[in-house]
Amino acid sequence: MAESLRPTRSRIPGSGLAKGLAVTLRTMTKKTVTAQYPDAQPELPPRSRGVIGLFEENCTVCMLCARECPDWCIYIDSHKETVPPAAPGGRERSRNVLDRFAIDFSLCMYCGICIEVCPFDALFWSPEFEYAETDIHELTHERDKLREWMWTVPAPPALDPGAEEPKELAAARKTADKLAAEAAELEAQAAEQAARPEPPATGTTTGTTTTTAMPDPSKPSKPSDPQDGAS
Repeated sequence: MAESLRPTRSRIPGSGLAKGLAVTLRTMTKKTVTAQYPDAQPELPPRSRGVIGLFEENCTVCMLCARECPDWCIYIDSHKETVPPAAPGGRERSRNVLDRFAIDFSLCMYCGICIEVCPFDALFWSPEFEYAETDIHELTHERDKLREWMWTVPAPPALDPGAEEPKELAAARKTADKLAAEAAELEAQAAEQAARPEPPATGTTTGTTTTTAMPDPSKPSKPSDPQDGAS
């Protein structure tokens, strides 16, 4: 089968160079969009993956983040302490106390698995990105530095209209309402006792005046017992 040959279009010598120069000229006339970093800081999205911040109070040393990390770049050290019983007659408990929490950012690949698997919300993404070092060994940041980055973590986005309240807030609100109801009940009982009139006493003393119940003259008095005089 015969193949139809398309006619080749003749090109003008230097047409490609002319097109490239035209693009360059159009770009030169436009406003520059390059940010002069570090004089001008970039506007990052609010949920940028910069570094990982540590909220130390929520960490229970469960080691889930270190076990699930694909790069094994999280180092955790802890020790156990004995906690006295909360109520008399109870038994002592032991808890883990965090000694070291470090992340080697020269190995971290910013996958976010450690943040997702943390069951107590102790790890968060921070938009900070200026942590370059001249020595690779200095990219292992301890918990003090991770705690400083925690204060740059943006607030979580607002819930959608009609969304269900988080279970943590619902539990806290339920406890607060219960305590408020108990306090109101105690105040009502105290106010009721204060408004209740006191019963009159047989002998009462008001200031310096003493009131004593007098015998009724219409009723005969009880004769005295002769044994009382003998005694």
